[in-house]
Amino acid sequence: MNSWMILVLMLTVCCHIVKSEGEAEPVETEKKVQYFPPEISGSPHFLETFDDPGVLNNKWILSDTKKDDTEEAIAKYEGKWNIEEPKSNPLQGDLGLVLKSRAKLHAIAAKFTKPFEFTGQQLVVQYEVKFQEGMECGGAYIKLLSHSKDMNLKKLNDKTPYTIMFGPDKCGMDHKLHFILRHTNKKSGQAEEKHAKKPSGSLDGYFTDKKTHLFTLVIADDNSFEIYVDQELVNSGNLLEDMTPPVNPPKEIEDKNDKKPEDWDEREKIPDPDATKPDDWDETQPETIVDPDAAKPSGWLDDEPELIPDPEAEKPSDWDEDMDGEWEAPQISNPKCEGAPGCGKWTPPTIKNPKYKGKWSAPKIDNPNYKGKWKPRMIPNPDYYEDLTPYKVTPFSAVALELWTMTEDILFDNFIITDSKATADSLAEQTWALKKKEEEKKINSSGKSVIDAVMDAAQERPWLWAVIALVVILPVVLIVAYCCMSSDKPSQVDDIAARKKFDDEKTEAEEEKEEEKAGEEEKTEASEESKAGGDAGTGVRRRTKKSDLEVEEENKEGDDEEEEEEEEASESQSNSSPRKSPRKRKPRKD
Repeated sequence: MNSWMILVLMLTVCCHIVKSEGEAEPVETEKKVQYFPPEISGSPHFLETFDDPGVLNNKWILSDTKKDDTEEAIAKYEGKWNIEEPKSNPLQGDLGLVLKSRAKLHAIAAKFTKPFEFTGQQLVVQYEVKFQEGMECGGAYIKLLSHSKDMNLKKLNDKTPYTIMFGPDKCGMDHKLHFILRHTNKKSGQAEEKHAKKPSGSLDGYFTDKKTHLFTLVIADDNSFEIYVDQELVNSGNLLEDMTPPVNPPKEIEDKNDKKPEDWDEREKIPDPDATKPDDWDETQPETIVDPDAAKPSGWLDDEPELIPDPEAEKPSDWDEDMDGEWEAPQISNPKCEGAPGCGKWTPPTIKNPKYKGKWSAPKIDNPNYKGKWKPRMIPNPDYYEDLTPYKVTPFSAVALELWTMTEDILFDNFIITDSKATADSLAEQTWALKKKEEEKKINSSGKSVIDAVMDAAQERPWLWAVIALVVILPVVLIVAYCCMSSDKPSQVDDIAARKKFDDEKTEAEEEKEEEKAGEEEKTEASEESKAGGDAGTGVRRRTKKSDLEVEEENKEGDDEEEEEEEEASESQSNSSPRKSPRKRKPRKD
């Protein structure tokens, strides 16, 4: 009982967690919440909510170029875009930018009114993504294009310089949340990609649950960065310490031209040069020798093999020597060897040779010339520089989506680039937070299965997998234990049935004895009648034998009847037995 109470308690905890994930106030009608354009305080550097479908091809420019080093059939950026409502729209009237084509290259971008320059303020980049059809393979990341006076968005491709790349990407089971900073090498002047470490936790749910997700990147002037998904921190670090490769190159590097000196001795231990082999050291002695004290046990059967052909084995009737080869009887242990200490040729055992010493080698001593493991010498790095403010990267002046995807209908919405996290949070509260609430409310009202809800909760809380495992395993253990404890009870019923069956068999045996006795009496009577009546007696005997055959047939049929009929027959045998003896059939002769 206590185990079942624990199981119920675990299920209650899981259900409570799942419920708290999507808890929403009950609504009386299914009327959708009306979308209203957000009111943003302050002056964000860039804001796009796609309330006006006319921004497509005006503010947002489609690329008409080709991607280099790509097959001609798919090299052109010809993927379709549209501004429309989501297929399942939590806010009535809300529009977004939708990537419409699968297996196509897509490129679209929008310019800022002025470049964003890193002059000490915070950078906050935030936007929404909804994978309406899930995601098979493709990206939904954005690129903040490096500022250039001759920027032409119609020529946007994968080689267009960018300052920051940020957002989700997936192909197969490889899930990523990119944050790539293109940092300019102070020595060479070339831009180099610096990748942030991988975020903690699972990213799979963002690509499969078909919900609206909010991606936020915050970079501060102290070189720290933070990455949020749905306003929960999933990654953080420092641009100087947590980027790969590092922003700043090492001060010293190994000299590629350095070579190990010929007299460099890396041996830590060497054989003692003054050691000599002892005179009594015999290297010819074997490691083992025949035991000189061993003697063949008495009764050892030298002429008897341990195995002999099985004398009772017979060649199978379907054995074909042309196909199967010559048949040989299988080998069995020689029965003559069972009582003997052994059979076959006796050989004495071997023992360790007390004179064995093996090959002599001089003992090891410390190498007086040991210099350690050689490494090339370190020299000043000619390409070294130190940038203590990698935050101050190249200004950017446009946001772009340059993507390849195998899944269509990816929706983007509510782009904001600002220097205030509070401003971005305010936009999210008026847009994404409302969508999240309505999407969870719809999931709860649509009868989402408990299993799906629990699995979603476990994706966000990995420790729930342990609870789920207990909930699944514990019932199995309890059922097995219950079955084992209950296995003794049916044996009592079996004992009763066995005794009943024995009684029935005993009763039937007594009946057979009575029938045999009756048959003997009938034979006596028939013999007397044969003396008196001649042929008539013979006829009676023949009829009697026929009657006996009928009785035997009835007995056989009675044996084939079901157990229930046999039990009823045994209970009523005192009044009318189902077996008819020849004596009871005697009146039929008349």
